Amino acid sequence: MTAHDTDHGPLHHHTPLHASDAPYAPEVLAQLEADAAELVSRYPQQRSALLPLLHLVQSVDGYITGRGVHFCAEQLDLTTAEVSGVATFYTQYKRHPNGDYTVGVCTNTLCAIMGGDQIFDEVSEHLGIGHDETTEDGSITLERVECNAACDYAPVVMVNWEFFDGQTPESTKQLVDRLRTGEEVAPTRGASRVCTFKQVARVLAGFTDGRADEGVGAGGPSLEGLRVAHERGWVAPVGSERPYSEDAGHQPDEATEFDTAAADEGTAPKKGRHDSVNAPTNEPDETPGGEEVGPGTDDEGAGS
Repeated sequence: MTAHDTDHGPLHHHTPLHASDAPYAPEVLAQLEADAAELVSRYPQQRSALLPLLHLVQSVDGYITGRGVHFCAEQLDLTTAEVSGVATFYTQYKRHPNGDYTVGVCTNTLCAIMGGDQIFDEVSEHLGIGHDETTEDGSITLERVECNAACDYAPVVMVNWEFFDGQTPESTKQLVDRLRTGEEVAPTRGASRVCTFKQVARVLAGFTDGRADEGVGAGGPSLEGLRVAHERGWVAPVGSERPYSEDAGHQPDEATEFDTAAADEGTAPKKGRHDSVNAPTNEPDETPGGEEVGPGTDDEGAGS
């Protein structure tokens, strides 16, 4: 087994982009060009539209093809090397055909200790594929994800970047089985159903599907801090004053009240916003040799 292999075969994310030089059908190319023109018009510099254009290519091809690279280069007056360099840098751009559903299992620290590693191992065995590999029927691509940004719901699995919170190995295996049979699946939070990889790629390109307000947004665990703040009367600073600035003044304000309340609860030092543990003083420091070195001097200056 080489450094680039897994128990289930080679890690395909090390492979180069596929050539895929077959031209787009005329009607597909016309729609791509119209969509690209709209995306480019949103930016003061056209090359800034490269990231959404790459997602646009994926919404048609399912991954970054050679013809997609040429299309982006032509639309933005870039070299194919410049486009390829970006396409091979970000993990959301796929270098080989991707499944209809990308199943990402978070194995970062919190999810890992809550069972993420076990989820990935069991689902990998269940599907017969490893990281960044796709099932033979083209339905599922499995990934280890560094972080799904939902630690309060660990362990978390994402399907085409929709959340499935508090998962177990068994629930995740059931999830992928449902996806493979074509069953409509609803995430824990967010949209009312999971879309295909190509459909989501078009949304990531910048074209709304009108479903942004569907489903549950922030759930209980995410709002727990807000609930505690309301319960204890904590409020955020208001106004234009900046902490620790010379012209901020020393009047009590909401920030001071917040710190005091936190200190009374034993959760923060009892300090005002203008106190600093690292505040400079004009008192001289003693060197190891016992000599006093005043502010603004150094060893070289002290000897002159």
